[in-house]
Amino acid sequence: MAQPTTPTRIGLAGLAVMGQNLALNIAEKGFPISVYNRTTSKVDETVERAKLEGNLPLYGYHDPKSFVQSLQKPRVVIILVKAGAPVDQTIKTLSAYLEKGDCIIDGGNEWYENTERREKEVAELGLLYLGMGVSGGEEGARNGPSLMPGGSFEAYKYIEDIVLKVAAQVDSGPCVTYIGKGGSGNFVKMIHNGIEYGDMQLIAEAYDVLKSVGKLSNEELHSVFTEWNKGELLSFLIEITADIFSIKDDKGDGHLVDKVLDKTGMKGTGKWTVQQAAELSVPAPTIEASLDARFLSGLKEERVEAAKVFKSGGFVDLSTDEPIDKQKLIDDVRKALYAAKICSYAQGMNLIRAKSIEQGWDLKLGELARIWKGGCIIRAIFLDRIKKAYDRNPGLANLLVDPEFAKEIIDRQSAWRRVVCLAINSGISTPGMSASLAYFDSYRRDRLPANLVQAQRDYFGAHTYERVDIEGSYHTEWFKLAKQSRI
Repeated sequence: MAQPTTPTRIGLAGLAVMGQNLALNIAEKGFPISVYNRTTSKVDETVERAKLEGNLPLYGYHDPKSFVQSLQKPRVVIILVKAGAPVDQTIKTLSAYLEKGDCIIDGGNEWYENTERREKEVAELGLLYLGMGVSGGEEGARNGPSLMPGGSFEAYKYIEDIVLKVAAQVDSGPCVTYIGKGGSGNFVKMIHNGIEYGDMQLIAEAYDVLKSVGKLSNEELHSVFTEWNKGELLSFLIEITADIFSIKDDKGDGHLVDKVLDKTGMKGTGKWTVQQAAELSVPAPTIEASLDARFLSGLKEERVEAAKVFKSGGFVDLSTDEPIDKQKLIDDVRKALYAAKICSYAQGMNLIRAKSIEQGWDLKLGELARIWKGGCIIRAIFLDRIKKAYDRNPGLANLLVDPEFAKEIIDRQSAWRRVVCLAINSGISTPGMSASLAYFDSYRRDRLPANLVQAQRDYFGAHTYERVDIEGSYHTEWFKLAKQSRI
């Protein structure tokens, strides 16, 4: 294998799809890179790709020692391996050859506390550490991802020239910024993925209503999503959804989407997001509904049996041919999708803010919206509006109350309610849209029935309550008073 005549600028260990593509992206931007993988065939494969894709300055190594020694000092190594124990093992293998002042960057979807633990552990060896969220899938990694590096600022400065060129480029600059201290980069990427879960679920519900109630064909759905991608919903996920509806099945008749098993997989970041929402006492019902929808989709065999049980139970028959105004439905669903999406992003941003306050990270929400405008899976024109909302008011309590977003929701709420009601009456579940609507309706009300829940808590557990008219905490002997009133 050809070796460089001078030390390379950076190294990358872990050559699965994301690792290979990120390494080729770095090389293509003019930074000579060394690569290493425990399974050496992946090294050879990556070197071959570098030749085919333009004789890129990428050099492969079959052993960790020669890989590390090929790097210019201070050495910088990105690792892209499976989260958890494999990361610790890779760090152990590489750190045997690294020296004081060298830097390790974990580019995987890692739990933020693992990153903080590792930062402390490698600091004892004199090494610097970054946990860097990478979003954009294989296409983004190759051509320009959104990058979320957090941890040592000194380490970030080592790689700033590289990441500024490697990241996706949009009108407001490269889609990368130093996120903050500790595991903040991983945490922000985790919430990004939680928002992504919500987005995907809301789009799936829009599809379900249009297909099951509106009886739209795949050709019509392709046309609708293509049209939506020219307006306020312009985004990567809407674009790929339009594409999916156009793909014919290469193994049979009809469209491929109809042959895909309705059982959704997951890697864990959505679950972590929901667990963090509970830990931080931040409502995130849209993201939670999307996770539950994935769990329910996994019960395929049970659902098939349940469908038989309820077929004759007097439940709504989805095949009824009541006349429906297709164009009106398409328009309503578009508005409902947009309004529900605002709620999902509001929840994600509030989670980031709450964690930032808890950890003292001082995260800038507007800047996060900016670096998500390109490269990443949730990239959307709508993020520009979010950035402007936080620019207008950095202390904004919730995206819903930003004057522009508030007006947009007010303009769309009738359509949103119509879609949710139509879905309920048709026996179609829209958990994401319904949860978003309930979130909006709860948030906009100055009085909720929580007074009754608190009274119940005081009744059976003497948890006390506050009053709306007098300061202080109160406890009432509800049981005694109720008993007397029955006499």
